[in-house]
Amino acid sequence: MQNDENLIIFSGTSHPVLAQEIATSLGQKLGKITIERFPDGETWVQVLESVRGKDTFVIQSVALDPNNYLMELLITIDALKRASARSVVAVIPYFGYSRQDRKDKPRVPISAKLVANLLEKAGATRVLTMDLHAGQLQGFFDIPVDNLYARPALLADNTLSNLQKPLIVAPDIGSVKLARAYASQLKVDLAIVDKIRCSATKVDAATLIGDVAGKDVLLADDMCSTGGTLVSAAKACQEKGARKIFAAITHGLFVDDAVEKIEKSPIEALVMSNTVPANERLRGSHKIKTVSVANLFGYAISCIISAKSISSIYETNWQEFEDQHSL
Repeated sequence: MQNDENLIIFSGTSHPVLAQEIATSLGQKLGKITIERFPDGETWVQVLESVRGKDTFVIQSVALDPNNYLMELLITIDALKRASARSVVAVIPYFGYSRQDRKDKPRVPISAKLVANLLEKAGATRVLTMDLHAGQLQGFFDIPVDNLYARPALLADNTLSNLQKPLIVAPDIGSVKLARAYASQLKVDLAIVDKIRCSATKVDAATLIGDVAGKDVLLADDMCSTGGTLVSAAKACQEKGARKIFAAITHGLFVDDAVEKIEKSPIEALVMSNTVPANERLRGSHKIKTVSVANLFGYAISCIISAKSISSIYETNWQEFEDQHSL
């Protein structure tokens, strides 16, 4: 898809590096847009080229500063809608507020549903995201939602491609479905850490269900925020005789001292995607490696434009896909 005149990709300010990589994978240049903030903090957006009758894509990860980036995304979508764009696809590599998907306590909001309503009301015609915290979030929308998986890109990395007697471990009950997908792709067994969460920031690992003795363990989860869940699971595996411990996650938030926890933990290496910008949070880390998922998003965008099945990417050889869509 070289220089498609009907396709324009715009970048928000949350992750311009990934946006540029996605555009490059498609042989496109990023659309011209100005995003500024007034002295009082209000966001101001102006699209600097005609989008009338065009298929537009706005790339914005709602992470690290979710409130500002979400508002910026909504305003950009509104600007494109009012400029008569034919379609406006919100490309959200990390879907902020996805963990607030149900009422688990009295008198709490379902913020993920609210965000879905806001995106639709702003004028988004489709959402393209990656590894939603819960797949049922797609049901919150009345517009198409494409949920990509980072798993093929992460497992293709050299760090994880040569594990000896590998075993996939779900670090908590909520990640069992994702971990099972990893185990299915590698055709190996699955173990589960039954986690007890003491508070929003403190996690105690209670029980390891499965035999990890003498095996290379791969902890698989969709995100790492404070690092408590992964570190507790890694310690549980170490105590039960795991040979080596690795981790694969899609969204590396790494807030507070999460990176320091990972560095001091039994985890030998952690491979994550670049849905969330690394920036200064990961400086000095020797264990964390980032893998780009720009080609996955580029392929998905090309499928949307050409009305082809996005699921075809998972039905073909990953290396062939990489060779055909290399940056």
